Amino acid sequence: MSATVRVPTQLRSLTGGLAELEIDGSTVGEILGNIDSAYPGLGERIFDENGSLRRFVNVFLADEDVRFLSGMETAVNNNQVLSIVPAVAGGAF
Repeated sequence: MSATVRVPTQLRSLTGGLAELEIDGSTVGEILGNIDSAYPGLGERIFDENGSLRRFVNVFLADEDVRFLSGMETAVNNNQVLSIVPAVAGGAF
């Protein structure tokens, strides 16, 4: 299975400027692990020291936050879109 992974601007320096990657894998965790193998350094920006998603990194599969699905075990169908989205905070009211 292959999925399209959308890479945020902040991480594109690690992908040679690519905004989208075609990565093989059958689960979210497998795909993200394969990204780290293909693009060294990307994994440490996505995963914490325990191998979990960093708290400020959101991953969406077909517009659904994987944390509300089955997390890293969420199944990915062929040609689905996985988006890596850094959390945004700040501002004042």
